[in-house]
Amino acid sequence: MADENTEKAFEAIEMAKTSGKIKKGANEATKAIERGTAKLVVYAKDVQPQEVIMHIPLLAKEHNIPCIAVNSKEELGDAAGVGRPTAAIAIIEEGDAKKLIEQLKEA
Repeated sequence: MADENTEKAFEAIEMAKTSGKIKKGANEATKAIERGTAKLVVYAKDVQPQEVIMHIPLLAKEHNIPCIAVNSKEELGDAAGVGRPTAAIAIIEEGDAKKLIEQLKEA
């Protein structure tokens, strides 16, 4: 069973994809973190090889951006509306997800 933060992360992605702006994929998420435009980063734990996403939590922490790990890249892709597995998602404009992202920052 997914924990509360995971649920909120998926909800935030779904809200942001319709009312804000998201970047899909490990490379795009990394760029968003480095540019300081990411408001929330979510990555999948089941990505192989791990090297693809290993840097994301560290980078996010360095830039003080909330970062959440979810179990499955399939679920992450579905939440983002990509229709295929996705290693990472960065929300760069929160849209309606602003409140959720604030809650995740506090957690």
